[in-house]
Amino acid sequence: MKFLKGFRKQEVLALLYRIFLAYVFYQIARLLFWYFNKDLIKVDSVSDYLKLAYHGTAFDTTAILYVNALFILLSLLPLIINTNKGFQKALFWIYFITNGLTYAMNFGDFIYYKFSQARLTSAVFQVAEHESNVSQTLTISIGEHPFVLIWFIVLMGLWVFLYKRVKVEESKPAKLLPYFLSSIVTLCITAVLVVGGIRGDFKHSTRPINMVDATRFVTNPIQGNMVLNSTFSFFRTLNTNSFKEVHFVDEKYIEENVQPYKVYDRKVENRPNIVIFIVESFGREYSGAFNKAKNIKDYVSYTPFIDSLATQSLIFPNTFANGRQSIHGMSSVLAGIPSLTDAFTGSPYSNQKIQSIVSVCNDLGYDTSFYHGAPNGSMGFLGFGNILGFKHYFGKTEYNHDEDFDGMWAIWDEPFLQYFAKNVGKKQPFMTTMFTASSHHPFKIPEKYKGKFKKGPLEMHEPIQYTDYAIKEYFETAKKQPWFKNTIFVFTGDHTNQIYYPEYEKGMNRFAVPLIFYSPNPEYNLKGENPEIAQQMDIYPTLADLIGYNKPIRSWGRSLVSDKKYSQIMVNSDGNTEQFIIGNYMYRFDGKEIVGVYDKADIGFEKNLIDKLKTPEVEKGKQTAKAWYQDYMNRVINRKLY
Repeated sequence: MKFLKGFRKQEVLALLYRIFLAYVFYQIARLLFWYFNKDLIKVDSVSDYLKLAYHGTAFDTTAILYVNALFILLSLLPLIINTNKGFQKALFWIYFITNGLTYAMNFGDFIYYKFSQARLTSAVFQVAEHESNVSQTLTISIGEHPFVLIWFIVLMGLWVFLYKRVKVEESKPAKLLPYFLSSIVTLCITAVLVVGGIRGDFKHSTRPINMVDATRFVTNPIQGNMVLNSTFSFFRTLNTNSFKEVHFVDEKYIEENVQPYKVYDRKVENRPNIVIFIVESFGREYSGAFNKAKNIKDYVSYTPFIDSLATQSLIFPNTFANGRQSIHGMSSVLAGIPSLTDAFTGSPYSNQKIQSIVSVCNDLGYDTSFYHGAPNGSMGFLGFGNILGFKHYFGKTEYNHDEDFDGMWAIWDEPFLQYFAKNVGKKQPFMTTMFTASSHHPFKIPEKYKGKFKKGPLEMHEPIQYTDYAIKEYFETAKKQPWFKNTIFVFTGDHTNQIYYPEYEKGMNRFAVPLIFYSPNPEYNLKGENPEIAQQMDIYPTLADLIGYNKPIRSWGRSLVSDKKYSQIMVNSDGNTEQFIIGNYMYRFDGKEIVGVYDKADIGFEKNLIDKLKTPEVEKGKQTAKAWYQDYMNRVINRKLY
């Protein structure tokens, strides 16, 4: 056909070559991502790695086509001037500016996957909008991990070199009509291929691939992060809203099996004060009191004071966080609201009336307050604290001694905890929450304490000892206060952090946090060790029970000290899939179907039993997980969290 005479062969071949280069460098980034995180993502053999890399090509395709859509369009538009040097130079800059910026996302995950346990998503905006030190944090991270930056620079240099190896020679079309006709046909074919590539399939019935689909190709769901790339996960979560009402069961099933409302009937005459410590990045791994039965070879504890306090407390050595970030910890601990694939606290539904331990204490006449030594508003705590109804907020502004600022995040824990101990209790009873800050990247401690604490194999080990020491000093001051004896103290972590022991590399243990209830008042009988599964969401109903709140409370958690045995449903999300522990099994749910069933002891998600177990317990567990999700979505979307 005549129009084929105008086919721009050299331009199309150059375009294919340039897009092919993107695939090559995305695979290199995948290999480096695994290398930097190989202790967290286990790959048994070269063939297993190649399988993951192969399935990752679909996700690379979507990312590459997203990023290069403009470049592809400009490369194929019949503009006649396409082959001249000026136009090709413009294409060069468009190609490397867009690809360079988005390729860098993958290198950021080389470092921060260790902390987040998930690929980069657009939720990074929710974190960044509350912080003023983003650029400072980035600079420090680059300084601590220079090889990541070096790898990026070297690979981008190689990419530029290879790009320039294939040049488009300047030419003009001999005849305009065939030139335009062939260009239009090429554009149409390319458009179809690009749409199919971005969707991940050409079938009309197939939804565009998303992050959940990465787990379809793996034996262990954690390996899904190998299949993904950070560019894909970022763009796929932009302007998304996973909050959608679903219907799996009738309301009667939810009332009987999920039991979203609890009533406790404890009689309390002299209501206790409540002090909740949410300790930054306090993974259960760091504390010896919670690892006695784990049989971890050469285990070392980094929390001597917490360990000693645990001997006088009621502790739960099998407790899990309900989220992955600090603000998730706040909503889970105080309001019993977990964060699933998309965080509740970053959703359009977070600004609603919420029943919580704060509102319960307000109802009973408590003086309620929240303490966090960072600049007021950091992490979104001030805003969410206002939603929950705290009467007072004390941050860096109220502390008003900037000489104690760590230069990055907040007032050092030791002086701020002393301020905390002396500032509360002016009115009783009181309920207060302290969110510590020093056990946070970049893992610094005050100069005067350099050499005081033992160094461990992780950067985290020194600052968690400093925070433990700060808590010890806090108790020395608190014991002298008139409110101390009639106070219940709670300790937990907001989320986990760096991992050293293989036991805590296992999927569910990425959420393993400690839980301690302590009171110097023996009347509350907070002693011993309870091995049953617990979660951050249980803290709110447990405290409501202990202070004698006898009205119904909206809670997906349950009191851990009541004789009433409500349903126990533990829930969290790895960022791709929701995870439940119900009875003897763990269930993984993608928002539509149960995609995994595991024995409760298989916390590494190594053996999916979904096709092998059809017992009544498992079938009911699947139904209950879906029922819980249905109730969660209904209450969040329809503003029924009170």
